Amino acid sequence: MSEKYVYSLKEGDGDQRLLLGGKGANLCRMVQSGLPVPPGFILTTEVCREYMRNPGIMDTVWPDVKRYVAELEKETGKGFNDAKNPLLVSVRSGAPISMPGMMETILNLGLNDQTVQGLAASSGNKRFAFDSYRRFIQMFGNVVDEVDIGLFEGALANCRKAAGVEQDYQIPAEALEKLIVEYKVIYKKATGRDFPVDPWEQLRRAIEAVFKSWNIPRAVTYRKINKIDDSLGTAVNVISMIFGNLGDDCGTGVCFTRNPSTGENKLYGEFLINAQGEDVVAGIRTPMPISQLETAMPDIYKELCRLTKQLENAYREMQDIEFTIERGKLFLLQTRAGKRTAAAAVKVAMDMVSEGLIDTKTAVTRVSPEQVEQLLHRQVDKSAPQDEIAVGLPASPGAGAGMLVFSADEAEEWAHQGKAVILCRPETSPDDIHGLFAANGVVTSRGGMTSHAAVVARGMGKPAVCGCEEATIDLDAETLTTRGRTFRKGDTVTIDGSSGRVLAGEAKMIDAEFSDDFKKLLSWADEAAKQQVWANADTPEDARRAREFGAKGVGLCRTEHMFMGVDRLPVMQRLIVALKDSGEGQEERQDALAKLKVMQKEDFIGIFRAMDGLPVIVRLLDPPLHEFLPKEPNVLEELAALEKAGKGASAEAEALRTTLDRIHQLHESNPMLGFRGCRLGMIYPEIYEMQINAIFEAVAELTQAGVTVKPEVMIPLVGTRAEMRFFREMADRIAEEVMRTTGVKFTYLVGTMIEVPRAALVADQLAEYAQFFSCGTNDLTQTTFGYSRDDAEGKFLFQYIDKGVFKENPFSELDRDGVGGLVKLAVEKGRSVNPNLSVGICGEHGGNPASIAFCCSVGLNYVSCSPFRVPVARIAAAQAALGVLK
Repeated sequence: MSEKYVYSLKEGDGDQRLLLGGKGANLCRMVQSGLPVPPGFILTTEVCREYMRNPGIMDTVWPDVKRYVAELEKETGKGFNDAKNPLLVSVRSGAPISMPGMMETILNLGLNDQTVQGLAASSGNKRFAFDSYRRFIQMFGNVVDEVDIGLFEGALANCRKAAGVEQDYQIPAEALEKLIVEYKVIYKKATGRDFPVDPWEQLRRAIEAVFKSWNIPRAVTYRKINKIDDSLGTAVNVISMIFGNLGDDCGTGVCFTRNPSTGENKLYGEFLINAQGEDVVAGIRTPMPISQLETAMPDIYKELCRLTKQLENAYREMQDIEFTIERGKLFLLQTRAGKRTAAAAVKVAMDMVSEGLIDTKTAVTRVSPEQVEQLLHRQVDKSAPQDEIAVGLPASPGAGAGMLVFSADEAEEWAHQGKAVILCRPETSPDDIHGLFAANGVVTSRGGMTSHAAVVARGMGKPAVCGCEEATIDLDAETLTTRGRTFRKGDTVTIDGSSGRVLAGEAKMIDAEFSDDFKKLLSWADEAAKQQVWANADTPEDARRAREFGAKGVGLCRTEHMFMGVDRLPVMQRLIVALKDSGEGQEERQDALAKLKVMQKEDFIGIFRAMDGLPVIVRLLDPPLHEFLPKEPNVLEELAALEKAGKGASAEAEALRTTLDRIHQLHESNPMLGFRGCRLGMIYPEIYEMQINAIFEAVAELTQAGVTVKPEVMIPLVGTRAEMRFFREMADRIAEEVMRTTGVKFTYLVGTMIEVPRAALVADQLAEYAQFFSCGTNDLTQTTFGYSRDDAEGKFLFQYIDKGVFKENPFSELDRDGVGGLVKLAVEKGRSVNPNLSVGICGEHGGNPASIAFCCSVGLNYVSCSPFRVPVARIAAAQAALGVLK
């Protein structure tokens, strides 16, 4: 740990985000650029990390805190605990990676019964002073001592009622004085002690509370959702207070340099006259659009436009800025990269390239893989009938449908049960983060476009309708009442975050379409990437969709799926029953093989035609044969019915008995490690011969028709040189026969999957015969860990994640050390024999951004994923190549 624990805003380096936190680093940069920022200082993230291990570090740091407070007193001309001209400060968190609203903040710190009188006198506004004091007691009590905020809010509601007013800012000073007395009683009853009056005690306890807030549940949940390292810690920013609630020449607001929903290059945001910042972001009052500031305070608006543009140009990024106006003077309290929707991210990136602010490579890094996934979200079909029940602000675009729930906990619980839910609240708070994550969308009756619900929903890609004031949301009755109708918990509604509408029932949805801007961005991504993105496609329709999404080939065509059609499965079952070791059933076997070959050839022709000019890897039959047979209980039930009907001796019954015998013969204790993959092809070579013939006959037919076909035959589950040699020789022999009989010359490759550890260990031996490798990381993960995926995920895997054994599910994100180590070994050993060996990945990990980054680091030629994840993978591959995704 370094010896310097505290930095003033004049000392800190704007590039020291890991040390000073994002908020602190940005404030330092703004101060040193001459922007109007209130003075303050920062306790570093190192102090936080040490505090988690040893709270006694505060004794070491405290003399520095006192010294920097003394500097604040000099800068502001005010005194900490000065009864006549008190210095008040805010104590706020600031993580290295933005976590908006997830940790704690305390405002107006330094107030007590004496300093509040000094604040009243120095400001000339008694009501303001006592309003600030009651806010401080409530915030300090809740954040530092965990006093139930509902107790304070209840007393505040009673105060409003007694005063005969509707809004907090209408409560007179005398009523606020009485409320403060009541607040102190609430605090003492809850904690057993008096409210602290010493500002130094207040400051120390507030700083410690903000450090502790790094590990409060909502912060932990947010980091888990956004994959932020738990070890980073938070800085603490102690900043002199600027007041937006001194009168009508004061105000507070939040603005974005561009529209975070659409990306439009226009100042966007909201503000309130005579208010503190918490009033805007908490959704307590519905604020005014930032455009109205031009009328209310024209000079301030002009200066705000100039400063926000200056910040955007300096950071070359869209900014989210908090500001306060005190006595007609503008102060900037924070700037950070603005959270935005996926569509806005694309537009902002493309516009900034056009404006010369960033280059095309930077533009590719500005749209995350998760945002690309959001662009695939469906929208409400405006041409279909709709039952509109309310309209609010279009706070976060997209559409979602689900059953109404009125608490974040219930949203999470119902979602875990597989139910689609819409979270319905008067407003949301940071503590609702888990419910927002679980829900398909959120609707609130209060709050604006920069309220907590709006900002978090946009960051998560969830649709949101906020400030829906015509709706009454009753949390006790769990009802939403609007336009004379009442909707209860469990009723289905649809929210259209793009238009701000709430609809009864489940509205018809349509698939999203890619904009020209997004297509252009993806083309830039392809230019930056070092590896291609292919797709897993089992049908011509899959192949066409994959190509539309930009796939450069088919990395996995699973032939077993072709046998599962209603017209094909009976033929496959006939074949399996006819495959007897005794050699019986040859005629039946050949007849079934001939029929299946015709079907397979038709499928291959469709896929090869759809991928004209691009490579297609066809995996030969992989699953164990028993998967194609009917389930034993079903056969027994049919057989019993025939016997009951007196048809036990019929040909139909005899056929069922034969099938039952075959089911018993093929039964395995552990099918995943049993008679499947290339082992089937070794024992029943006629199956693989039929498939290879179908592939090459399709290639010859299409080649004659002028279609460019690039077939690659993949042998599954190979683990020995002898297996690979056997199937390479089989493929070469059949290819030669097809070329001779058709008179058509074509090229092809034969390769294998790397999906058992031994294949990676002897990859150099396999490369003597294999012309490509495809890492099947689904099975490789199972065989490396010795886990059955279904059993592991159902029994213990998620508990392992909770206990910290794994950070992520290894079946979703590649285990780099173990499974990844085998992949790397296979690449190195294979290319030691054939330097030009093509190696890819075709497991589920091929669409996972973090796994794609690993694949890039070990030199894979391509990743293959489902067609719908191709755009996600294209962006991820580019960001991996650019070093953004690691």
